[in-house]
Amino acid sequence: MMLNTISIAALAVSSALLMSAQAPASSTASPTTRILAIGRLTTGTTRDKIMPLMRQEVSDTVRLHLAGKIDQWFARRDQGGVVFLLNVSSVEEARSLLEKLPLGEAKFMEFDLIPLGPLTPLGILLQEGPPASK
Repeated sequence: MMLNTISIAALAVSSALLMSAQAPASSTASPTTRILAIGRLTTGTTRDKIMPLMRQEVSDTVRLHLAGKIDQWFARRDQGGVVFLLNVSSVEEARSLLEKLPLGEAKFMEFDLIPLGPLTPLGILLQEGPPASK
């Protein structure tokens, strides 16, 4: 029984990966529930350029968190930048919020915005199969 559950879970995850690889970017099989925003400093941005903006950048970012728009935030370890998990349901809303931050307005930070949603192939686990043999 445990092996069957693991096999079904592996099938669901494999199906999700296959669906995402084959699906056109504009198709949506499930609702967008979050946006993953991966930010990086733009070319030519230096510490000297961003430091005068950082007090306001941090204040505005905390306000977005307290307003429930930023759920989680992380510092990137591979390069200068941040990663936000945003509680918004569209890339357009995410872009609008991030472009209004001081580093966005100054064009010192840019983001890759990735819409996220439920892993719908896991619904396979909820389908009733034949009764287990004893």
